[in-house]
Amino acid sequence: MAANDTTPLIEKRSIDYIPEAERHGRLFSQFTLWMGANLQITAIVTGALAVVLGGDVFWSLIGLLIGQLIGGGVMALHAAQGPKLGLPQMISSRVQFGVYGAAIPIVLVCLMYLGFTATGTVLSGQALGQLFGVSDSVGILIFASVIVLVTVLGYRVIHFIGRVASLIGVVAFVYLFSRLMSQTDVGALLQIRHFSWSSFLLAVSLAASWQIAFGPYVADYSRYLPSHTSSVKTFLAAGAGSVIGAQVAMVLGVFAAAMSNGQFAGHEVAYIVGLSGTEATAALLYFSIAFGKVTISTLNSYGSFMCIATIISGFRGRLEVTRLQRLVFVLMIVGTATLIALLGQHSFLGAFKSFILFLLAFFTPWSAINLVDYYCITRERYDVPALADPNGRYGRWNLLGISVYVFGVLVQLPFISTKFYTGPLVAALGDVDISWIIGLVLPAALYYVCAKKWHGTVPDHLILPKEQGASPITNELAAQA
Repeated sequence: MAANDTTPLIEKRSIDYIPEAERHGRLFSQFTLWMGANLQITAIVTGALAVVLGGDVFWSLIGLLIGQLIGGGVMALHAAQGPKLGLPQMISSRVQFGVYGAAIPIVLVCLMYLGFTATGTVLSGQALGQLFGVSDSVGILIFASVIVLVTVLGYRVIHFIGRVASLIGVVAFVYLFSRLMSQTDVGALLQIRHFSWSSFLLAVSLAASWQIAFGPYVADYSRYLPSHTSSVKTFLAAGAGSVIGAQVAMVLGVFAAAMSNGQFAGHEVAYIVGLSGTEATAALLYFSIAFGKVTISTLNSYGSFMCIATIISGFRGRLEVTRLQRLVFVLMIVGTATLIALLGQHSFLGAFKSFILFLLAFFTPWSAINLVDYYCITRERYDVPALADPNGRYGRWNLLGISVYVFGVLVQLPFISTKFYTGPLVAALGDVDISWIIGLVLPAALYYVCAKKWHGTVPDHLILPKEQGASPITNELAAQA
């Protein structure tokens, strides 16, 4: 179903349930949105890190692909929840953490969004600065203004920009790959092999963390699809778009870093555009880089708005957010991210690597708990109206979910290796960071065992809100969905 003429350009919903009458969109838009979100400069930089930090080209590519498939699978499982529940992703965390307790992981998600928005804004500011002949700081401010506008417009505009960004991204990346192939012997780069577990697992972790970081908001962009949309097809559409887009971008980053002779780090945008050959093509690439960042930066800002609204609504007991409140939230979010970008624009690459790896300690346990509960414990049988009621089925605080989450974070600490913190077992493992694997497997297993024995009451079926204007038969069918 395509969006019809009655679908408003400016989104009127926020974190509340999407009635069936307002559902629209096609599965293909999930593919284009997530491909467009990944065919961009930050993904190139992330892939380049695997080589910049000492990895072999061939084994870095293999490691990145493995990480994409693992992390992309986790991300896509979250995406499949959107059409069934008609809610943003983090609202569903109230089932596992309680109406108030869900604020714990959500606060950390907000910090993630700020970090990713800020780092993306730095790169976009560099591109716009070069494109318009202004300073990087002015470019950052221009980019921030665009993000505010698109985020306020909301869901429908975000998907439209995702489609355009996918098209522009494909054209730009095909051109960049052709230029790269003409300037270097890629076959020779692939033949220089020196395998080390630390570098290989770093590549896996970079890609997996990139994909898993989408988990807390991926369902936000599938929740308008009709409720009868196939979960398997939603999984494949979102997952394929994200994995293919990210892997293509990261492969380009690996090759660019390998052929740069140390000139890539610190000059990421300029180096990539330098492959263009002519000034006119360079200008188009600067535009492509900036436009590519619009999609993902808008997703981050929109996701931040959803998270803040979710926290506030949990304590207020209602889900509705006015358009004026949305504007205020977005201005605060983008303003904070822009300030971070302006202050940290000259020390970007190393801080970004540490940031995305450290984030895994907080998001992999949440993801493990949410997915195990949805697919193995409740098996999609949520009581959606109860998610807004602190005195209802899910209560204020779910000690089981919170305890397993805290355990999942703490159990990773000995295995984390970042500039922020290095665990005591990292050296014994040859400086290999395996914390994200621990953070996925152990909390998932513990939550499954404990929830099987001590979970609260689970509805016999998915309970959806009664829709105004719908017939009694329609509401009865929705309640029994």
